[in-house]
Amino acid sequence: MQKPINTGILSFGMSGKLFHSPFLDAHPGFNLMAVAERSEKKAHLRFPDIISYNSVEELMENSDLELVVVNTPNYTHFEFALKALRAGKNVLIEKPFAVTSEEAEILFAEAAAAGLYILPYQNRRYDSDFLSVKEVLASGKLGRMVEAHLRYDRYRYGIGPKVAKETPMPGSGLLFDLGPHMLDMVLELFGNPLEWTKTLGHYRPGTQVDDYAHIHLKYPGHVQVFITISMLVADVQPAFILNGTRGSYVKERSDIQEQQLLADMHPNHPSFGIEAPGKEGLLTQIAENGDKTQVSIPTVKSTYLNLFEAVYQTIRNGAPYPVSQDQILQQIIILTHDS
Repeated sequence: MQKPINTGILSFGMSGKLFHSPFLDAHPGFNLMAVAERSEKKAHLRFPDIISYNSVEELMENSDLELVVVNTPNYTHFEFALKALRAGKNVLIEKPFAVTSEEAEILFAEAAAAGLYILPYQNRRYDSDFLSVKEVLASGKLGRMVEAHLRYDRYRYGIGPKVAKETPMPGSGLLFDLGPHMLDMVLELFGNPLEWTKTLGHYRPGTQVDDYAHIHLKYPGHVQVFITISMLVADVQPAFILNGTRGSYVKERSDIQEQQLLADMHPNHPSFGIEAPGKEGLLTQIAENGDKTQVSIPTVKSTYLNLFEAVYQTIRNGAPYPVSQDQILQQIIILTHDS
């Protein structure tokens, strides 16, 4: 193992506590050195040696930091990522990568000119449900693809307390909150679409931002892909439904890693990333003679440590990062354009 990557996190809210610090701590290739905490100072309770700065700007001035995690509100991503690059830091940036394709292109160009990396944090690629879908699709067991439905359902009738998500500003609303996850999955599974249409909805009383989004993407061979995201689904539907000429696959969503992290399970625990029994996907196949069979497909074990391993390999060894620049630009174009 080469020298650990000294890393700073720009926020120690939910994402810093759950999705970044446990894995930076568990992976031997990283040294979680610093955090920006503007009000409450809590990081030291979990990481006694961490340096807590009062501002992002102070953290950026630490010349020992090699990587900065941008996990602040959506509208700040471009500003803080650009500051980090200009301070000589590599960047791991949460979704949305940027709120316009122009901003994204500036960040990629700035990183390339400085010989640095700016890497999208797409952790849902390392969820057990998505990995299982990817495996079934690659197996060819469904025959030629006809359609795919991807859903992210929640039920939150009231207006949430987070101003950056619930008031009109760059990157607010449900599409920019969960759309990057869903589009990243679709682009990884099927590539860039030929065309798409998009519908947004505003249903909660008093909402100022979209709380419903539907995207229909069309692919070669007349393959139809549908993304639905809603905050008003009382009975959560399957997250993935794939239909092909020879079979179908249905899989519930699994946030097992998030649940385990909330329960304070360490990423190195033997049970981490393993779904509970009964969450397996269902594969239905039709044989040439018309016989129908149904089998449960064991779920793939998952861990976000694999994302941080990819970050490490890219920064230390120049390995290609799993999320490409083209995928990010295509994602943002779909988020910001109707077709």
